[in-house]
Amino acid sequence: MRTRDGRGGTTSRSRRAVLAATGGLTAGVAGLGGCLAGTDGVRVLAAGSLAGAFENGVGSAFESEVDLRYEGEYYGTNALLRLVEEGTKHPDVVIGADVDLLRERLYPDRADWDVEFAANSVVLVYAPETALGARLDAGEPWYEVLLEADDGAIAIGDPDLDPLGYRALLMFELAADEHGLDGFRDAMAETASREPDEPQLLAGVEGGDRACAVAYHNMATERDVAVRELPDAYNFGNPAYADRYATATYTTDDGHAVAGSPVVYNAAVPTDADDPAAGREFVSFLLENGDLLADHGLRVDDSLPLPRVHGDPPAVIDP
Repeated sequence: MRTRDGRGGTTSRSRRAVLAATGGLTAGVAGLGGCLAGTDGVRVLAAGSLAGAFENGVGSAFESEVDLRYEGEYYGTNALLRLVEEGTKHPDVVIGADVDLLRERLYPDRADWDVEFAANSVVLVYAPETALGARLDAGEPWYEVLLEADDGAIAIGDPDLDPLGYRALLMFELAADEHGLDGFRDAMAETASREPDEPQLLAGVEGGDRACAVAYHNMATERDVAVRELPDAYNFGNPAYADRYATATYTTDDGHAVAGSPVVYNAAVPTDADDPAAGREFVSFLLENGDLLADHGLRVDDSLPLPRVHGDPPAVIDP
């Protein structure tokens, strides 16, 4: 991956404390072993941007460490929450890419606790062999380049299905404020093509059908693509800018109003999960394996600080 710079009710706990609260300390895992007897898998419904990390590393590592099969499905966060709300899916773990959205949709009927475990940021991914990509590669201001893009040359996620989609629109709005670009968000909304399948967002860039896409940093690290990093003022990667991010809003087609927020993933074990013990086992694995998540382009450094527990987690298990 090549990169350019972008110029132009929650409590924080130590990782050890969070692992204890979710049953993830060594003694806790051993204690769950009996509860898991007779089961052979954990079913995870996760944000689409985690598909690469979970299918190409996290899932297999979990299976190697724990005697459980990993089964993952991936959708935009808004879409997967609909599936849970409607009872179409009954996962053991739900993982979203917008902390507040998951809580608004699942609390209190379907969840009473969650853990924030990793962070991300928004970047531009581009194909240098295209005319637009060549200009980005040369270091031209990205917003000037995108303003001159042909219809469909830029891809974003579907803002009504996933946070990456509406964060693209919110990023355009915040960038417009930052650089004095009247009408920039509306212009980009009309020009950009919306990809409903988040894991496929970069396929168009790799295949040459799109010149550029708005993606998450971790998605780009796993692909052989060029990347333009964006400033903290609108990349949704710096918690210090949370108040600024929140000034941009979007209302989804099902009426949910969302505000810009740092990209943080949170995991919950639904109250009606078929195998909540397996779900807790997987959440504990995520918290114990921050280095594995970082290897796949996610941020887990303590400066965020992560992990953070929200709600009423399981009772602390003494090591």
